[in-house]
Amino acid sequence: MLIDDLIASVPDKDYQVREVRVGYLWIGAVTKNCGLAKNYGGPYTPPPAGFGELERKSCSQLLSYARSWNFLEAGIGIATLNSLLDVRGKRKNAFDILREVGRNKRIVMIGHYPGVRSLEEVARELWVLERNPQPGDLPDTAAEYLIPRADVVAITGSAIVNKSMERLLELSRGKYTIVMGPSTPMSDVLFDYGADVLAGVKVKDPEGVMRKISQGGGMVSQLRGDVEFRVMER
Repeated sequence: MLIDDLIASVPDKDYQVREVRVGYLWIGAVTKNCGLAKNYGGPYTPPPAGFGELERKSCSQLLSYARSWNFLEAGIGIATLNSLLDVRGKRKNAFDILREVGRNKRIVMIGHYPGVRSLEEVARELWVLERNPQPGDLPDTAAEYLIPRADVVAITGSAIVNKSMERLLELSRGKYTIVMGPSTPMSDVLFDYGADVLAGVKVKDPEGVMRKISQGGGMVSQLRGDVEFRVMER
């Protein structure tokens, strides 16, 4: 339902698909704007339908990929969705908000972000959940147990690619909830599903971003100068 509602909310899908690139960690699409999404494809993930000719497809066709259980296709669909949205909001970083609202609170972060351990300086407790846990992290399946105990929940926007976003937002009802990261659709629809804050990016230099992600760029810090961090509040 969430993905269908996001697609339905796009007012104008009649734009040319100018470019699609699938990088090691990120997928980029250029239509009206430039949009990004996490690449959850693996070495055995089949190539997307229409591989090699994606620029010949319509925006509507690529948006339908967001529903796919082939996560490479789903990433292309979400990147296309993000490319059709006009990013609004203030210039602000999600971690600044987390430090403000998370002081002396229990924070659950879904997704291991660089610098996440700095939140331990302000949080009463910090739990970092990750599909591929790093030292100190917990597996993402702990969400069912830990989100109900949290005061503040930060969810990686890439959860929309792997289809876990809707359940994570359902678990987070009544918590202060931030959806964050370059995959985040900056759409009011996510507020309807329970998010309080959306912290995504506005791509300022599509050419630079597409070049970097297609040449192995992965850390968001490597895109600094090419993107702006933006925040929308409910």
